[in-house]
Amino acid sequence: MKDIIKPIAVLAGICLVVTAVLAYINLVTSPIISAAEEAAAEQAKMEVMPGAKSFEAVSIELPEGVTEAYIADNGGYVFMLSTKGYGGEIKLICGVNADGSVAGISTLSHKETSGIGSKVVEDNSGYRENFYGKTADNYSEVDAVTGATISSKAYKKALDGAFEAYELAKEAK
Repeated sequence: MKDIIKPIAVLAGICLVVTAVLAYINLVTSPIISAAEEAAAEQAKMEVMPGAKSFEAVSIELPEGVTEAYIADNGGYVFMLSTKGYGGEIKLICGVNADGSVAGISTLSHKETSGIGSKVVEDNSGYRENFYGKTADNYSEVDAVTGATISSKAYKKALDGAFEAYELAKEAK
C-alpha cells in the first residue's frame, strides 16, 4: 500500500506546484497582454479611419455581427465585426466615413484556409481595397474571390453589419 501512496502523493505535489506556477505567470502576464491588445486595437482604429485622433464608444443596440462601435473625432465611425467564414470566425475592423463610404478595413484574426480563403481576409491580398469608397448601395458589386465564395460572402456579411450599425449610430447621434 505504501508503494502506491508515495508516488501518488509526489505526483499530486508536482501538479500542485506546476499549477501554482502557471497561475502566477497568468497573473503577471494578463495585464501585459491586455495592454498590448488595447494598443493593437487602437492602432487598427487609426488605420481604418485615417485622420482620426480619438475614438469614443457609441451606445447603440448593435446588429448581428457587430461587437463594438466607435465614433471618431472626424465624424466617421469604426466597427468591430465578427462573422463565420469557411474555416471559422473572422474578426474585422471597418471604418466608415461620415458620408457612409468605407474608409478602411483590416482583418484582426481569421482561420480561413491558407492560399484560398486567406485571399479574402489577409490584409496584403488586395481584396479589401475593392471596398474602399463603396457605400451600402454599391459594395455588393464587388466580385467574390474565385475558389473562396464562402469567405467572400462572409466578408460581405460582416460589411452588412457595419453599414447597418452606421445607420443606427447616425440616427442616434
